[in-house]
Amino acid sequence: MSRLKKNLKFLFDAEGESQGVWMSAELWNKLDEIISPELDKIFPEEAKEPEQLPEPLKDWEALKTTWDLSYPIDGTVHCDHCGSSTEDWEQDEPRKFRLKAANLGGLVRFECQSCHALVSKKHFKDKVVFECTPPKNA
Repeated sequence: MSRLKKNLKFLFDAEGESQGVWMSAELWNKLDEIISPELDKIFPEEAKEPEQLPEPLKDWEALKTTWDLSYPIDGTVHCDHCGSSTEDWEQDEPRKFRLKAANLGGLVRFECQSCHALVSKKHFKDKVVFECTPPKNA
């Protein structure tokens, strides 16, 4: 069996009428970025933004209340991918950055609302380090 036939199958009913196409996950992963925009054009009512989970603000508050490092915690966030920045992400309206995660170890992650890059703010004993992961479609 050829690799194409293994990854792409045309489906027919008992009368031989075409019913659809099946493709393997391997093939879909290679074609997703090409096919999905076309599907959005064909079915615009389905092309809505995915539902966002609420920001984990309780985790952020827990980090702030247990803060014991020598420097003050602040709301500064910047995106190295698109250049967006803020002095206080909590006060921005609309938000420039959405909180994605925060933990007591000092790792805070944001999603840049301009380019959808993932921005990590790592609080160490003596410094803060920002890391930016470009969005998946970049």
